[in-house]
Amino acid sequence: MYKKLLLISMLSICWGCSNINTSPSIQLDELTIPEIHAAYQEGTYTAEELVRAYIKRIENNDSLITAISVINEDAIQQAQALDQEFEETGVLRPLHGIPMLVKDNFNTKSLPTTAGSLALDGFIPESNATMVQQLIDAGAIIIAKTNMAEWAFSPMHSHSSTIGITRNPYNTDHVPAGSSGGTGAAIAANFGVIGLGTDTGNSIRGPSSHNALVGFRSTLGLTSRYGVIPLYLRNDVAGPMMRTVHDATLVLNQIAGFDPKDPVTAYSKGKVEEDYTQFLKEDGLEGARIGVLRAISDSNTDPEIQALFEQALQDMKDAGAEIIDPFVIPNFDEVRRNQWCAMFKNDVELYLQEFVKDSSIQTIEDIIAVGTESDFAASRLQSSANANVQSSTDGVCSDPFTDKRRIAYRSAIESEMDRIKVDAIVYPSWNHKPALIDSFRVQYRGDNSQIIAPHTGQPAFTVPMGFTSSNLPAGLQILGRMFDEATLIEISYAYEQKTKHRKAPSLN
Repeated sequence: MYKKLLLISMLSICWGCSNINTSPSIQLDELTIPEIHAAYQEGTYTAEELVRAYIKRIENNDSLITAISVINEDAIQQAQALDQEFEETGVLRPLHGIPMLVKDNFNTKSLPTTAGSLALDGFIPESNATMVQQLIDAGAIIIAKTNMAEWAFSPMHSHSSTIGITRNPYNTDHVPAGSSGGTGAAIAANFGVIGLGTDTGNSIRGPSSHNALVGFRSTLGLTSRYGVIPLYLRNDVAGPMMRTVHDATLVLNQIAGFDPKDPVTAYSKGKVEEDYTQFLKEDGLEGARIGVLRAISDSNTDPEIQALFEQALQDMKDAGAEIIDPFVIPNFDEVRRNQWCAMFKNDVELYLQEFVKDSSIQTIEDIIAVGTESDFAASRLQSSANANVQSSTDGVCSDPFTDKRRIAYRSAIESEMDRIKVDAIVYPSWNHKPALIDSFRVQYRGDNSQIIAPHTGQPAFTVPMGFTSSNLPAGLQILGRMFDEATLIEISYAYEQKTKHRKAPSLN
């Protein structure tokens, strides 16, 4: 209801605007950042006109998928200011006038930030999360916040108490995955251009795979998480969910680097590329050595996913890559054990103390007392409240640079990559198709994103790998060395350009 009221309010304030009846017809499907900037420079349309068009698209179509949690009623005014700036300077900022959709666990000044919960319903932060502010400074315009799995608990589906259940735009009987399912579904449905999600174990790459998107989980420590509601901060990464590798790379350019408010980003010093777009090479697979992690890819895999994966390997080989099959990680089952630490209670209570500052919502018990519309969230809240949280002072349950178990896991992988001279490792992002919404608990399986990157801290990207029956997307995951996003961009872009699997859903 809040979303609808804001939308009506925003549209009503535009009655009588000089160009509301003369705006050009803008083809929004699959628009990219370079295409939008070319249109601005050529005078084809303005940022204001583009924002209006996206808002109208959301108004007409979001009832089909329930991806949007709230519309930014200031978006048109912000677009007008950017249009005026461009008219006066003739200069476009890096993301000038690009419509952005932000997951509802990023702090956004003047917009509700709820993590999909009743406990934070109506909470409006005093300032933006660092990543959000970086993109606004680069010229991006928040046009809406997106729905999510409540408190980011579920990788399976995206059900919040504030908005409800998000559906996959390719087949609305199926989940978009979680927890960034709102961003995944909305960007797939062309409700915006930049999408922001968060990934504790799966939640950028899982929904990106299920929605035929590119998802960048960058090295933990390359980008800031300050001002993002945490799940397990020791694992959390925030980043882009986009329709193209090029667009995702343009966003990475703006968000990579040290933030004094997020101490783990100190590890990125001296390791950030000045411009990641230099690695957008169509021949990026030529001479690349790609390891196939059969320990994951052949684990009870749906035959249609398996067929798509084998074709992906052939496509990379045809593009000049050398396929190392299989790539075997020594003692893989042993080194991957006991990597999770239940940190939600500690992390969320610190967030409440720093940002919410509400005496009635200070603890996880306070959150439980308010209640939830999601049975799944209720069970996770209770288990988190009862969890025995380990101290990070004994060398475990800390970041990937100081946690002994995480270092050992990463060392086992990267040492073998070095020995075999492998540039990256590949496997399906999911070994199974998107589950049915009504059966997600039973059909949730094959989620490969949880296995390596969140624990080792390594970067892992997903790119569209094709479609299975019932028009359900699948994704190819590409894992690299710490702070080697450059190589992953080369490989991801070359594969994307060769295969061009991305297609828009039909919302009719």
